[in-house]
Amino acid sequence: MVAHPFDLLTVDQLRQSGSLKWSAYPDSLGAWVAEMDFGTAPGVIEAAQETLAHGLTGYAPNYLVADMQEATAHWLQQRFSWSLEREQIRPLNSVISAFEAALFHFSPTHRPNAPIVLLTPAYMPFVVAGSRFGRASIEVALRQGPTGWDLDWVALERALQGGALLVLVNPHNPLGKVYTREELTKISELVEQTGSRVFSDEIHAPLVFTGATHISYATVNDAAAQHSITAFAATKAFNIPGLKCAQLVLTNEEDREVWSAVGGVPEHAAANVGLAATTAAYSTGAGWLDGIIDYLDGSRLLLGELISEHLPQAEYQPPQGTYLGWVDISRLNLLPSPAEFFLTEAQVSLVDGSACGKGSDGFVRLNFATPRPVLAGIIHRMGAAVDGCDKFDASDPEFATQNPVY
Repeated sequence: MVAHPFDLLTVDQLRQSGSLKWSAYPDSLGAWVAEMDFGTAPGVIEAAQETLAHGLTGYAPNYLVADMQEATAHWLQQRFSWSLEREQIRPLNSVISAFEAALFHFSPTHRPNAPIVLLTPAYMPFVVAGSRFGRASIEVALRQGPTGWDLDWVALERALQGGALLVLVNPHNPLGKVYTREELTKISELVEQTGSRVFSDEIHAPLVFTGATHISYATVNDAAAQHSITAFAATKAFNIPGLKCAQLVLTNEEDREVWSAVGGVPEHAAANVGLAATTAAYSTGAGWLDGIIDYLDGSRLLLGELISEHLPQAEYQPPQGTYLGWVDISRLNLLPSPAEFFLTEAQVSLVDGSACGKGSDGFVRLNFATPRPVLAGIIHRMGAAVDGCDKFDASDPEFATQNPVY
């Protein structure tokens, strides 16, 4: 069988790229920060290079923003059946900036300093947002069932009482859960009943696997469109977080009026190369992305097989979306920091579950958007560290003379 081109990438090549994922812990196999090891679509690189070649190093010209808005609107229509006007799509430099906009400008107006409600485990910057911005945070833990993760509806309703800003990450980071229409509809009903608002982070929306369908929260019903603020970006699906461009989608007319008064400065933070790259990604990158999704689909299943073989004490459910695996290693009793254990003993860098909110101790977040031989080496190392075996054998990607069979 002919090897997939991604499988031919070596650890040395990945380190030579100089990315944060591979340079922050230079002696480890990188599986922590959410970036892929597969580059980006050819048209994206060309668009970014052309921007610089044309001398666009000053402020973004209006046409560059307009092109991005048009491409985003077309992408959302084609990919998610969501029809938007160009002016509803605003440029920002990141989804976190969009979250900050929601926090400062679009929280429930009747409740100053309304609390932030998080569905945990949660993306790490959202966990610390309350302390950063002087807001209370309420964590509502998702409950693991035999086939996936479920909302605690009673706890969510209680958390929203009086009005709050609900942070909805869909697909969910780090669980990879893709919310169903029924779940999103029920969320919208609770938000309406409590006078709350929703910040919907849909950065991983294009990265959904067979058996699940991404539904943008604002499309569920008119109420959801009116009480939500949505953030998109090409940064995860097309692997361009360093190019600094995201999209804030405003589906409430009053929100757009507010933003017209306060949004000028943050909109200028979107980078020219990011605007051009985003336009190219959404306009020309669908075929490349489909190949990435197909590869990741196989890798999420391979991860389960590898864990069963090398870490049988761990528990893992393949995600419905994203390229992040949420692995329960609590039975190994590696507290207080499983990630620190694996970094020290296995030379594998992971995100510790404790950074994702209460009740996440004993978990690690593992990025499987890496060549499959490297993924095999990551899990082999982790298992060997737990068992006290030699992790640097012929199966390790740094020492193997050829790609391991898996």
